[in-house]
Amino acid sequence: MITIYSAAKIITMNAMHPHTTHVAVRDGRILGTGSLEDLAGWGDYTLDERFADKVLMPGLVEGHSHLMEGSLWAYTYVGFFDRMSPEGEMNAGCKDLEAVIARLQEVEATLADPDTPMPAWSLDPIYFPDGVRVTRHDLDRVSATRPIGIMHASGHIMNVNSKALELAGLLRPGVNHDGVPLGDDGLPLGELKGPDVMTPVSPHVGFDRDMLACDEAGMWKFGKLCVRAGVTTATDLANKLPPDVVDMMGKVTSDAKYPARIVSLRFHHGVSPEDLIAHAESLGPQSTDRMRLGKIKVIVDGSIQGFSARLRDPGYYNGAPNGLWYISPEHLSYVLEKGLEKGIHIHTHTNGDQATQLVIETMTEALKKHPSPDHRYTLQHCQLADTAQFAKIAKLGMCVNLFANHHFYWGDQHYALTVGPERAERMNACATALRQGVRMTIHSDAPVTPLGPFFTGWCAVNRLTATGRTLGEAEKIGVPEALHAITLGAAYTLHLDQEVGSIEAGKRADFAVLEDDPETIGGENLRDVRVWGTVQDGRIFPVADL
Repeated sequence: MITIYSAAKIITMNAMHPHTTHVAVRDGRILGTGSLEDLAGWGDYTLDERFADKVLMPGLVEGHSHLMEGSLWAYTYVGFFDRMSPEGEMNAGCKDLEAVIARLQEVEATLADPDTPMPAWSLDPIYFPDGVRVTRHDLDRVSATRPIGIMHASGHIMNVNSKALELAGLLRPGVNHDGVPLGDDGLPLGELKGPDVMTPVSPHVGFDRDMLACDEAGMWKFGKLCVRAGVTTATDLANKLPPDVVDMMGKVTSDAKYPARIVSLRFHHGVSPEDLIAHAESLGPQSTDRMRLGKIKVIVDGSIQGFSARLRDPGYYNGAPNGLWYISPEHLSYVLEKGLEKGIHIHTHTNGDQATQLVIETMTEALKKHPSPDHRYTLQHCQLADTAQFAKIAKLGMCVNLFANHHFYWGDQHYALTVGPERAERMNACATALRQGVRMTIHSDAPVTPLGPFFTGWCAVNRLTATGRTLGEAEKIGVPEALHAITLGAAYTLHLDQEVGSIEAGKRADFAVLEDDPETIGGENLRDVRVWGTVQDGRIFPVADL
């Protein structure tokens, strides 16, 4: 059956036919766009005018997010900023350490069993006054007998109390690891940096499974967040993807009520490079229309605001030691070379410019051995890349997915603490990337920041920090570039631009249904675009029904 939808305006992102008023859909695919008279030639149809006063644009594509954004809502939120839940409830932010402790104490008082672990999420001490550092002693004020663990907003650091360290066998002298800072007494402070040291403690603090894998309830919550944000295709950009998780994801995404297409990448950690490649090869054939598998995510360094990213000279502005490597150069080389040889798509996380340089140099050598004209290997975050690096990235045929939201959430801290004024001005340099011919998109990295491509676009257009500072006037992009980045730009980095990212004949019927026109609302108001709901593969999902 053919359905023709009318709208006040349809933004197609198709340069040959950028605007129209009607779109014809059959079996979840677009037959064509144009006037009603043009589309009537396809045959008998039903005219659906429910969107007659709405604006349609392609379903938004979130090129860097994590399904755990859904599952984390089962735990205690202690982030600095107010944040909306999948059900639309606003959770107040914790503005200092005492507010974090008070919220944890409030929740702890409701737990009857004294041994029940207590997980929380989205902590970031960099916002707290006077350089406050959270230690196990702070969390012992909540409970000295109950294991407590708080995942940082970056996902790269966890704070735990003494009981958690004790259960993991780490509350002892002699611990020697760059990711485990020690106190004056020679014992760990309770700050754990990187997956190597977080993983052994996580099961004791309520993160009793691979958090990156999400769970069924969390996937459904994530789906609600997608509808609220106008997203119809989203990445799950780091997952170990064991068989039971793949089965669960297949079950959820095949449900007619699930509103999003999920692209899940196999995380490199915890497996040999050889087994990583083999696993990715085995996952590809298990893909479905709404669950795409077979890609790889490699994390090269850590977080800039967590001081665990790898920076080139002059290093951290406040004199902090350089960050952590999450993969050896030899393993990175093997994965990139084998990926190119076998046609496996790979995304690499590089926050610091030293990490970006390592990938550039390694990729240069890998392409000499295995030339590939359309690999689209994508640098995720790539926050400190300079003009010379972007020029090289373009020549290598790589893409970038820049973390535009960092300007708002951590821009003031980057300016004053992490990288200093000059480098903070060029972070996530969207305009430079485009000038150098790099295929570019932008992202939220949910749950690091909330899922919301219009907000991410607003960040790239305005480059304002939370205090209102403009951070990098020369790196602002226009609204058209931002809208392209969150549709076709993201789709391109996922090798999905032939299916999604624009409204044109032959593509999937994926639409964001809007109450406002993002092309006319003004760049300063782009984050305020109201989302009515989504259409995904022809299925309609109103926000009001969530």
